[in-house]
Amino acid sequence: MATLLRKIGLIRLHNRDTEDPKHHHNNHRAGGGGGGPQSAALRGKGGAKSGGNKPPQPPHPAGGAGDASPGPGKGKGKRAAELAPRDKAPPAAAGAAGAPGAGGPRERAAGARAGPGPAAAAAAAGGSLVPAARQQHCAQVRSRRLMKELRDIARLSDRFISVELVDESLFDWNVKLHQVDKDSVLWQDMKETNTEFILLNLTFPDNFPFSPPFMRVLSPRLENGYVLDGGAICMELLTPRGWSSAYTVEAVMRQFAASLVKGQGRICRKAGKSKKSFSRKEAEATFKSLVKTHEKYGWVTPPVSDG
Repeated sequence: MATLLRKIGLIRLHNRDTEDPKHHHNNHRAGGGGGGPQSAALRGKGGAKSGGNKPPQPPHPAGGAGDASPGPGKGKGKRAAELAPRDKAPPAAAGAAGAPGAGGPRERAAGARAGPGPAAAAAAAGGSLVPAARQQHCAQVRSRRLMKELRDIARLSDRFISVELVDESLFDWNVKLHQVDKDSVLWQDMKETNTEFILLNLTFPDNFPFSPPFMRVLSPRLENGYVLDGGAICMELLTPRGWSSAYTVEAVMRQFAASLVKGQGRICRKAGKSKKSFSRKEAEATFKSLVKTHEKYGWVTPPVSDG
């Protein structure tokens, strides 16, 4: 068969050589100088026989994943192909958790519908938990301190003061001052009017003992002795500036008893006026006014003769 094909090729080559040279030159250019269309067809048949039906393989770029030869970029390309799924995993997880801007459009939309994640919700709730925890801590400190104050007052041997809780509230006290200087005119007034004690009211704020209690006189109605309208008491240590958390209720009451005597306090005996009781509203307004005055001009203790 191969011999027959070679003979046919020689015959056709002979016929082509006997044709016009110009025609031969044109056919030579059209055929690419490689034996004309017939020889190209023959080469095609020969290639088909030798190669079978295997399709031609496209050329691979250098360093690609499918290149059999170790190109300069093959190691990096293979490593990048292996790490690609790992690099894409965290954004998808973040998008599922509702993180803004994470994952694709579908993940971001799902995160927006689901709302903030657990970490964001905990951070938002943390702002409201801090004041609540602080308030609870202050309440515990106040309660422990006042319970200790009650125990210490109950153990006093001279029965200087006694305490009654108002409506069973640990933070609202009625304190009875039983004793003042026995050489004072106030003590004489108490004996003459059969007054056994001077009654005061103390209310303790939420941040006690770091802030002072509000203290006022309830009865009897007093004049001078740094007792003002409504039963307000003019004492620097009862103001935020003059207060110290180290002060105890007993120490405050002893200081008040001394200021009554120093300021020549007396029991009011004027007709009509002595029966008028002090009011809390008036006492609070008076106390605020005197605090502003003393903050502006300072705390100056007037002479005893000035009352």
